[in-house]
Amino acid sequence: MRKHIFNAGPCKLSDSTLENTSKAVLDLNGIGQSIMEVSHRSKDFQAVIDEAVDLFKELLNIPEGYSVLFLGGGASTQFAMIPYNFLNKKGVYLNTGTWSAKAIKEAQLWGKEKVDVIASSEDDSFMYIPKGYTVPADADYFHITTNNTIKGTEILEDYSSPVPLFADMSSDIMSRPVDVAKYDMIYGGCQKNLGPAGVTFVIIKDELLNKVVDRPIPTMLKYQTQVDKGSMFNTPPCINIFAVRETLKWVKSLGGVEEMDKRAQQKADLLYGTIDNSKMFKGTVAKEDRSRMNICFVMNDEYKEKEAEFISFAAEKNIVGIKGHRSVGGFRASCYNAVTLEDVQALVDTMKEFESLNA
Repeated sequence: MRKHIFNAGPCKLSDSTLENTSKAVLDLNGIGQSIMEVSHRSKDFQAVIDEAVDLFKELLNIPEGYSVLFLGGGASTQFAMIPYNFLNKKGVYLNTGTWSAKAIKEAQLWGKEKVDVIASSEDDSFMYIPKGYTVPADADYFHITTNNTIKGTEILEDYSSPVPLFADMSSDIMSRPVDVAKYDMIYGGCQKNLGPAGVTFVIIKDELLNKVVDRPIPTMLKYQTQVDKGSMFNTPPCINIFAVRETLKWVKSLGGVEEMDKRAQQKADLLYGTIDNSKMFKGTVAKEDRSRMNICFVMNDEYKEKEAEFISFAAEKNIVGIKGHRSVGGFRASCYNAVTLEDVQALVDTMKEFESLNA
């Protein structure tokens, strides 16, 4: 029996992604080789990565003049690659949580005076998205993290920026339509909404490559290298890319990101509605900034000692992955694309049953 999986990442994948990838592990398209054995230079794998790129462009309606890359190293490597390539005089960052703070730290290796943290919600433990700031027009770029997996806030609009806009969309990519033309780069780890851990997507505006800082950059860390070689300067994570392709095919079959957007809202409305009407549970972040991907909540003070008991109670109902991040505590239900409304309903029913027995 499949469990109700709410892991923050790696996360639940669609049944078709799991089934088709498992088949390819034994034999890729009947060629007598596993996807783990086939040469990345072969026409068989080239067809896989080409289709993954094409689906990415189709589903997000990516305009002409952008390249889509599949790389190793995770979003954390992108934190370093971005300033290495594009930080000259000043990089501007919006600090909304743990992952944006890590990106800021990497950029500050080039000098803290070169990094402008234009706004931050750290004063309230990252429980809201900062507003009311102005991005300076002389900056090299403006970097944001659109969804914050640990505290559970999310930016659900596409900002307009006077300078190149870079976005870490690791945990909400493909969950809603995105106006890609407003961004010069969108990147993220694929282990939330797209596939298994081990592959990173990068959507980069080709014109941006003309703005790379004139300094020695290690070959692997040059975006130009990766674009020129079609993500194959070195051996790419082949099986991971295959799984991403299968997920993208699944998203398309269901109606694309428009349908994912609709489903994300339905799941969020159901779970947040239950939290807001509970006497035992409560939400943790500003309502207007609540994430649809990572729904964080805790128990009210008088029930705090029952949190561990609830985790065990949920596990008996085949619900896994709801324990909050170790830095926060409480609970976190990560409702990525492959998490179904039925999964969320099972969690809601369990919350209500536990409350009826203990409150």
